[in-house]
Amino acid sequence: MKFTKMHGLGNDYIYINADLEKDIDYSELAILLSKRHFSVGADGIITISKSDKADFFMQIYNADGSKGEMCGNGIRCVGKYVYENGLTMKKHLTIDTLAGIKVLDLNVVKGKVVSVKVDMGEPLTHDGDILHSEEEVTSLTHTLNILGNDYEVIDISMGNPHTVIFVPELTDELVLNVGKEIESHPFYKNRTNVEFVKVMDVNTLQMRVYERGSGETFACGTGSCASVVAYALKYHFYGDVTVKLLGGDLKINWNKTDNHIYMEGPATKVYEGIHRPDGDRQLHRRGR
Repeated sequence: MKFTKMHGLGNDYIYINADLEKDIDYSELAILLSKRHFSVGADGIITISKSDKADFFMQIYNADGSKGEMCGNGIRCVGKYVYENGLTMKKHLTIDTLAGIKVLDLNVVKGKVVSVKVDMGEPLTHDGDILHSEEEVTSLTHTLNILGNDYEVIDISMGNPHTVIFVPELTDELVLNVGKEIESHPFYKNRTNVEFVKVMDVNTLQMRVYERGSGETFACGTGSCASVVAYALKYHFYGDVTVKLLGGDLKINWNKTDNHIYMEGPATKVYEGIHRPDGDRQLHRRGR
């Protein structure tokens, strides 16, 4: 089975053309291959296949085998994968996901996709209602008692659930312990992604994330979008926002005209490889 290892700001996945690699239990494969130190190592698997609704369909399998609705960093890499593997010559693409169809614009330099701008659609409540810039943030805010402390959280959906918490400082204790508890808190029947956000200045946020099904990752595109929505509603700022993540920066804008969230960032190919069913993996490092 052929695969490609790619990442968006360190949020890394194993990409597989599901039209060529069929009859595979991808949930089980994600658990096997995502193990760092013991296997390829990744935040999960993303499969790419044909779609009757869009140019392509992407399916996310988290490191624990569960399915994800959407991944902002992952979808940028999907755009790079399909273009550089000759599956399309389009630079303006539609990608079908479990969170709906997303629109990609590829920045191509000398035949290589170096960055991708994604129309992430309109932000939502966890119940699936569309959010607008004039929304009262109090309707999205509640308090959770975690490990003996109260945390004010703001629930936003980008087609997948996010719980945003503004904090004065980002610490391992918050992300790895509090984040883990919130991710599987009984309040969230399908679990949630947890973002801890520090406001650096009016145009800059710093964020760390505990992702549903994968734990802390170096970046989260949908989480960055949700954080900017929560920031706009809470602090009444609308414009270009840089979200600084462990793996690098994303540019996010909540456009008040069409109410859509736009995300722009890099996509990087690490290597291609072959997974053999007997466990023998031969990796062919071909550069970026």
